[in-house]
Amino acid sequence: MAKVKLSGAEIVVEELKDEGVEVAFGIPGGVLLDLYDTLYKDDALRHILMRHEQCAAHAADGYARVSGKTGVCIATSGPGATNLVTGLANANMDSAPVVALTGQVVTSAIGTNAFQEASTFTITMPVTKHNFLVKRTNDLPTVIHNAFYVANTGRKGVVLIDLPKDVLAGKATVNLHPKETFAGYKPNIKPNQVQTKKAAEVLANAERPLILAGGGIISAEATEELRHLVELLGTGVVTTLMGKGAISEHHPFCLGMAGMHGHLYANRAINECDALLALGTRFSDRLTGWRLDQFAPDATLIHVDIDAAEINKNMPVDIPIVGNVKLALSDMIKWLEKKKKLGDKSVWLQRIKEMHSACEECIHDVHRAGTSISDSVIKEISLILDGDAIVTTEVGQCQMFAAHYYMTREPRTFISSGGLGTMGFGFPAAIGAKVAAPDKKVVDIAGDGSFLMTCQDLATCVENDIPVVVCILDNRYLGMVRQWQELFYDKEYAHTGLGLTPDFVKLAEAFGCYGERVEKPEDLKDALNNAFESGKPSVIDVIVGKEDKILPMIPPGGGVIGMIGTERCKHI
Repeated sequence: MAKVKLSGAEIVVEELKDEGVEVAFGIPGGVLLDLYDTLYKDDALRHILMRHEQCAAHAADGYARVSGKTGVCIATSGPGATNLVTGLANANMDSAPVVALTGQVVTSAIGTNAFQEASTFTITMPVTKHNFLVKRTNDLPTVIHNAFYVANTGRKGVVLIDLPKDVLAGKATVNLHPKETFAGYKPNIKPNQVQTKKAAEVLANAERPLILAGGGIISAEATEELRHLVELLGTGVVTTLMGKGAISEHHPFCLGMAGMHGHLYANRAINECDALLALGTRFSDRLTGWRLDQFAPDATLIHVDIDAAEINKNMPVDIPIVGNVKLALSDMIKWLEKKKKLGDKSVWLQRIKEMHSACEECIHDVHRAGTSISDSVIKEISLILDGDAIVTTEVGQCQMFAAHYYMTREPRTFISSGGLGTMGFGFPAAIGAKVAAPDKKVVDIAGDGSFLMTCQDLATCVENDIPVVVCILDNRYLGMVRQWQELFYDKEYAHTGLGLTPDFVKLAEAFGCYGERVEKPEDLKDALNNAFESGKPSVIDVIVGKEDKILPMIPPGGGVIGMIGTERCKHI
């Protein structure tokens, strides 16, 4: 392409369009006026004005997870950029591809404590995959191309570009749309075939193999390969929180989510297996518990991950495989299909099917003794939506109730904050999800504490016609913290009660949204239908038990063997 003379702001917009960006979530500020003026004049790229920069980052995150594309958020210098940090850390920990554009004071003023100056480059370095401080306008094409390349290759993550005002305002003669990338950045995509064959041999010969599917399966678009391997081996599969949707939870070989608040039999299968194939997961403490000696104690452990830094970091493994999980699964499947006979797994498969049936019976029996109102609410939502929606969650009890009782069928339909556990994530993530999939119903399963942290962006939904539905499990507590206080601190509820305010229905109506209160789970279906039919952003305030608990759970310092609250589960 011939060289053209453009302002920095024009270069940024042209490069964004070349990278396939269709929407950005942001808030302008003084140092970004050149960029926003250019965006205003070019209607090829939609900009959604958020009401808080943290919400802009979460919306970009939700957009990325649902669409599989790179999300984009924009914030001004100083407090605008620092308000992004929580959202960027959240996306990066959960390996969501996001590019953040932040304004900065003019290059000559950097380091002088100028008005609204913050060292965004250094502040965000620990919570991004990579970041840039651009000091020359003619560097912009290469920087932006590399930012998108890094964000969406290898282990996906967040890349930030800090843009001084004079770099955006200045003009340069440049070649647009460069294709060169970092010489030193070469993520290892192709797995070692010696290792994949070794892994396949272990799985073929094991009597009780099990597959643990993490979020890497969804990120790598490897759900079909996962299902194929599960059925080829005739064995069970459990998921992490981030792996929900990697395989239908109605599949007879699926035992659902494992971990701290996972299904009893998902955790039990991990303890009973003699070979565990872990795919695209980092073995966080919320999966393994604190007692690693109780996690798959008798299993040959195989770990496939695209990030070499995750191998042997949290859990020692027997067969490490670094590379793209889709390619690794393809290699294993080819080897297993050539093998004439696999070891007899019929007894184990029957055990898996029995455990799956026990889990489904437990989930769908809303009249089960010991069930809480919150259990019943999520089970009702699951039955009403029947997999034909995108669900986002806030963090805390509402999140774990949803992870436990909402049955997913497809990838990219259950969006939650995993590694960082960010209260306030679900609602703005739902905004991004709805923008990515406007024809899908999008429901945020929220707690009242979480929703209050980002509810101001109801205004964003109304002004931009983004009709998401927020379903609040309203217990007037910071529920998960209260649960821990009940179980481990002698019911001393120190500063976890939220009081009586606000009236969420009136709050919704004040923003121009639809609002409705539900006091019985059986009335939820009509309320959800009313919300969807209203065509408006909606808030459904569902009154639940103040002392509802999400059980079973691994207690602090414990392991999967010592889960408490298992009396609520059917035992086989």
